[in-house]
Amino acid sequence: MTISKSIPIVIILLVIFMAIGATGNSAFAQDRGGRRQGPPPEAYTACEGKSAGDKAEFESPRGDTVTGTCEQQGDRLVLHPDNPPERGGRGGRSTSNG
Repeated sequence: MTISKSIPIVIILLVIFMAIGATGNSAFAQDRGGRRQGPPPEAYTACEGKSAGDKAEFESPRGDTVTGTCEQQGDRLVLHPDNPPERGGRGGRSTSNG
């Protein structure tokens, strides 16, 4: 195969690898090393049917009870924990199970 014939193949392969890399990076950006960013789905569910300022709670996947106050976030209410988690830490949980 001559060089002039192999250049288009190399370009096509590069485009394919770049496309695969671009889609893979967005998945990793959402994952953030296994750490979710923002409130968990339970924080929204806990405030369904409530008003801003109402108290609510939910049970975390680890079995801890998270208590707090419903606050407006965009067009939805979300539970703002009484004891918010520290960056990279744990918090927002009561001591009922722990």
